[in-house]
Amino acid sequence: MRIVTWNVNSVRARLPRLIEFLERARPDVVCLQETKCLDEAFPLDPLEDLGWSCATFGQKTYNGVAILARGRIEDVVRGLDDGVEDPEARVISAQVGDVMIVNAYVVNGQEVGADKYRYKLEWLNRLRDFAARRCVLDEKGVVCGDFNVTFDDRDVHDPALWHEKILCSTPERRALAGLTSLGLKDAFRKFHEEGGHYTWWDFRTKGYQRQAGLRIDHLLVTPPAYESLRACSIDLAAREGPGPSDHAPVIADL
Repeated sequence: MRIVTWNVNSVRARLPRLIEFLERARPDVVCLQETKCLDEAFPLDPLEDLGWSCATFGQKTYNGVAILARGRIEDVVRGLDDGVEDPEARVISAQVGDVMIVNAYVVNGQEVGADKYRYKLEWLNRLRDFAARRCVLDEKGVVCGDFNVTFDDRDVHDPALWHEKILCSTPERRALAGLTSLGLKDAFRKFHEEGGHYTWWDFRTKGYQRQAGLRIDHLLVTPPAYESLRACSIDLAAREGPGPSDHAPVIADL
């Protein structure tokens, strides 16, 4: 099974790029973040015509997540299912084959110390609790998405510049480590221990052209999924050419 996580930064604006990627990379499951449209506006028809099943959790203009699969999508849960009132569409999970998929678009946080930063830390703790309920550690499971957090300085093009800034602060990294403390493992690091690999580059500063990026899109997997991993890579081709997202897809092969 080939599983992809990709912040597409508007699924309707990126639809031609998405279809090109699906045909080229031939994944089995694709987890999208920042779809930026209500469920009724999601481009179901062109994707279903290509043989994709789709489960969506949308929101107008902001956020939004979706799971695409070649097979059946079952047991869909939208949101963190913890009784907390939350108007933002940031998590969708489902069973696809023998793999439990949790797809998350984590709060950005704005800046260290802001109200949205404190909310981000609380939200990551809620995500950890949800993942603990949703994923069984002795079965295959993947918690993936745009986490808006780097694991460590290997994920940062200029650690001094980003030191204790948003996406790279110690509290955020500790909150992300809360997920790995459950027993989940970083799929990408199984194959790439070195730094210099990034998944997001700022449009405003032409980060991609300067190779100035961050690795903030992750696939965290249960031990059985980790054992079955055969490869994990960042698809830079999807970040090149006309009209790309500011994120590149991350691909894991189980």
